Amino acid sequence: MSEPSPARPRQVTLAAWLIMVGSVIVVAMVFDQVAGLHTLETRASVEKFLSEPPGNDLGISADAVLTLLRTVAMVAAGCATAAAILGYQVLRRSRSARMALSVIAVPLFLTGLVTGGFVSSVVAASAVMLWLQPARDWFDGITRQPAPAAGAAPAPVGPPPAGQPARPAPYAAPYPAPYPTPYTVPATRPRAVVWACVLTWVFSSIAILGMVGAGVALALEPQPLIDRAREQNPELSAQGVTDNLLLGVTFAMVVALVLWCISAIVLAVFTFRRAEWARIMLVICAGTAAALSLAGLVFGAFLLAFSLVGSVAVAALLIRPDVRPWFAKQR
Repeated sequence: MSEPSPARPRQVTLAAWLIMVGSVIVVAMVFDQVAGLHTLETRASVEKFLSEPPGNDLGISADAVLTLLRTVAMVAAGCATAAAILGYQVLRRSRSARMALSVIAVPLFLTGLVTGGFVSSVVAASAVMLWLQPARDWFDGITRQPAPAAGAAPAPVGPPPAGQPARPAPYAAPYPAPYPTPYTVPATRPRAVVWACVLTWVFSSIAILGMVGAGVALALEPQPLIDRAREQNPELSAQGVTDNLLLGVTFAMVVALVLWCISAIVLAVFTFRRAEWARIMLVICAGTAAALSLAGLVFGAFLLAFSLVGSVAVAALLIRPDVRPWFAKQR
């Protein structure tokens, strides 16, 4: 006979909701800051900072500072998206999600300091709360019995007094009770897992074909891309950005996206084979892809709407309540 799982402490519930709500706020703040980097006021403030001490000692241009701020902001958005997904998994008593959240909290806290967000510090502090008592016992499945009250009289030992009926002996199990099984593991693979893996394979394969095709077209005729990039940013020549450097950065981005899609396909394979860590990593990968796709839509890349829909669908399917018990192992 299995024992019921211990009730979730209020500390875990509060920390998880602070992580989820705070991460959503961080993503919204990052998008607002990234949109503000293109304004004349931001450029003027950066140039003013670089023209006065201590900014004039850095030896970098205003465009380099804006690019650095944009990169840090996107890293913060990606970490916050992953933290929001992991915060929901924490409510489901996932120890691997707590571990991954603790790792993500470090870059989220550091990038939050650069982007000026106090909320990212709250998210990081909430991740630390998950390692304190009684949260640690709840994740480990430990139920501590309350200590007996001071001065309580011990139970009488020995035969009962004359004239009183004998007390029934407490029930003694003939063998030790088994370890508690908090979940009923389904016998068959849930359909939501199958659909999530199929969507990952389909969208990732399409993205790989598109990236490879774009790379081949760029290698055969790179001049249109160079002309368009210099038209959108005429200061590239003044910054010393050559055509070869521009092409190298573009090819590096294509290779990085292809590797990203390949890793998603591999994670989907392990998820299909019932690996809990792969499910969590695939949810993080899909959430990050959704955040980047949403950022691309803001800047006019409307084709990323398909990537956004697919990423959200995969993440939603893998966090369904009927999916996690299939990955859970019996104790």
